[in-house]
Amino acid sequence: MTEFDIIVLGGGTGNIVASAAAEEGLDVALVERGRLGGTCLNRGCNPSKKLIHRADVAETVRTAGSLGVEASVESVAFADIVDEVNAAVTATAESKAERARENDRITFYQTEGRFVDERTVEVDGGDGSETESGDTEELTAERVVLAGGSRPRIPDSIDGTDEVGFLTSADALALRERPDRLVVVGGGYIAAEMGHFFGAMGTDVVVVGHADRLVDREDRDVAEFVTDAYAERHEVHTGYEVTELAEDGEAGDGTESKLVRAESEDGDEIELRGDEVLIATGRGPNSDSWNVEAAGIDTDEKGFVETDEYLRTSANGVWAIGDIAKQSLAGGRTSSGNTAGNYMFKHSGDKEAEYAVRNAVRGEHAAVEYPGMAHAIFGSPQVGSLGKTEEELDRDDYEVGTFEYDDTALGSALAEDGFAKAIAAPDGEVLGFHVVGPHASMLVHEVATAVAAGGDADAIAEAIHVHPALSEVVQGAFREVRGHPPTGI
Repeated sequence: MTEFDIIVLGGGTGNIVASAAAEEGLDVALVERGRLGGTCLNRGCNPSKKLIHRADVAETVRTAGSLGVEASVESVAFADIVDEVNAAVTATAESKAERARENDRITFYQTEGRFVDERTVEVDGGDGSETESGDTEELTAERVVLAGGSRPRIPDSIDGTDEVGFLTSADALALRERPDRLVVVGGGYIAAEMGHFFGAMGTDVVVVGHADRLVDREDRDVAEFVTDAYAERHEVHTGYEVTELAEDGEAGDGTESKLVRAESEDGDEIELRGDEVLIATGRGPNSDSWNVEAAGIDTDEKGFVETDEYLRTSANGVWAIGDIAKQSLAGGRTSSGNTAGNYMFKHSGDKEAEYAVRNAVRGEHAAVEYPGMAHAIFGSPQVGSLGKTEEELDRDDYEVGTFEYDDTALGSALAEDGFAKAIAAPDGEVLGFHVVGPHASMLVHEVATAVAAGGDADAIAEAIHVHPALSEVVQGAFREVRGHPPTGI
């Protein structure tokens, strides 16, 4: 058995903890079965947004005619684009691994690992690991940080997934041959982003989701706007639960076709066909693959590792962060002070890694906070969101202010619709902010920064905004929610 000062399981947000622990002079074991960087770098945020940027460019060219600019997309080098993006991602991951191996304080085990006892982890031998091929080794430490991540969730309710090939989000990002017709199962942010990418690349996209609107966790006004926008460009079926995936024989061009069957609550059945099917129905925690039960680590009914507000698990000396963790033990809380849930964002995981460094590495007792926590959906249109939606508010003493892109000078020049929506309490506290339209992923940060700094709705409304910058969309929503007079006739 090899002893360390601290073991870090997972090389996504976990490598932040491992690096900081090494800088503090601790002997660190870092265990990651895949490439360093985790889901975000290798199979999620980074490659998807690099690909989506190309989609945005193609979409801009195709819609240039609305601005009086004649342009067209003659061809898309799909395989070259995918190869370029994945090569860049791989190079970044490999450089991280090289730095880990060069660090005298870090022993990097690039292999499978699992708990076998309290604060004891067994790792497999194999290429890239620190153990000899075919052997196993047991690692132990007084402190363990579990940053085990998540993976695509495939619903058991869909028949045929064991017999018929389909894509997950990770597969879709590495697909070198563009499908002519793609059926996307799911209506969340992954479905929206991947549907936008493939559609802009020239694929006929069909989206089928169980909710009555796409991205249904967003504010209803925003979600309905997104649903309408996607329905104009793609075939969209909402309110349908997918029940079966089957082979459909050869299409007219000799390619294999796949069949998706779905049913609505009132019994209406539909059949959808495509040469590829992407199942994008959410993600689940990797707690089972780490065998957390052997370490006495409690999980909830969905498999998320339960923590308190200090990120401590039920097992002494074990902390958990990132996608795998959920603050649900006594005292767990969000930035609003309510019982916490689970943010499955890279930026929330990075914030939790900072607290893991403070608590697990430095021995502090700091409760994690998420000031100004926001998120974005990089589809078309983009979405930016912070705080509560109207549907989530458990109070009725609030005001809503909205402002259209078209009501600003620059927004009207973009020839794209969109709006911002501010929700505020009577005293000016920002309860929620939601924006849908061009550059929404950036516009939301003005509000996130203001909230994190203790600002209220009046502060945002009264701040001098550059004219005619697009940020006036944000200001307009907050001026309306706080009853500020109009800026002119």
